[in-house]
Amino acid sequence: MIKLYHNNRCSKSRGALELLNSTNENVEMFDLLKDSLTKEHLEEILSFLEMKPSELIRKKDTFFKENYGDKSYTEVEYLEIMLNNPRLIERPIVVKGEKAVIGRPIELIADFLKK
Repeated sequence: MIKLYHNNRCSKSRGALELLNSTNENVEMFDLLKDSLTKEHLEEILSFLEMKPSELIRKKDTFFKENYGDKSYTEVEYLEIMLNNPRLIERPIVVKGEKAVIGRPIELIADFLKK
């Protein structure tokens, strides 16, 4: 089972969905804007990605810059910011087993699925 964490408004997320639909894999989809993530769930994704919250948050996003850009934060604070503002989670994220990849560029997903 493959899990896709995405934002339907994001062109990269739509591209990831199209790529995954072209495979014979079962895909479970999570819309980051509609399906709430728990703290534990987000921490699990981070562990699969082998990333810290500060590496997964979209710091270049206008919303982040306007609302959070003037300060530095702890990893726990970055995690809370993403939980409260899931639009700031880098996407698309594809999870297979206990490994994950951010599909930017989309080709990373194809390479990830071959492993």
